[in-house]
Amino acid sequence: MMKRPEEGIPREFDRLTVTDRLGAVRVEVHVRPRSSRSAILGVRDGALDVAVTAPPADGEANAELVAVLARALDVRRGAISVVVGASSRNKLVEIAGVTAEVARARLCQAKR
Repeated sequence: MMKRPEEGIPREFDRLTVTDRLGAVRVEVHVRPRSSRSAILGVRDGALDVAVTAPPADGEANAELVAVLARALDVRRGAISVVVGASSRNKLVEIAGVTAEVARARLCQAKR
């Protein structure tokens, strides 16, 4: 993983698909439920790869995903919503109050 000296963002996060919306961004996420730890693992096929310890039942994995992203992006949990794929491992998540550049940089920092 080479870093761009001007931004300090590894090239891996250049492949992350982050779409600007009005006052928010959308990020594709691949979730790995029942992992040994909750963490941002990197980028996989343009989607953010996130491990969560919660099982994929009763919305527990989605709630933990929101908590992991809120902590990484330094936003309230209420600013994050699963727009598409609530019952799938592949999701589209919307985060209010951040720009694409800020989201990419904060997610990269959280991976370290």
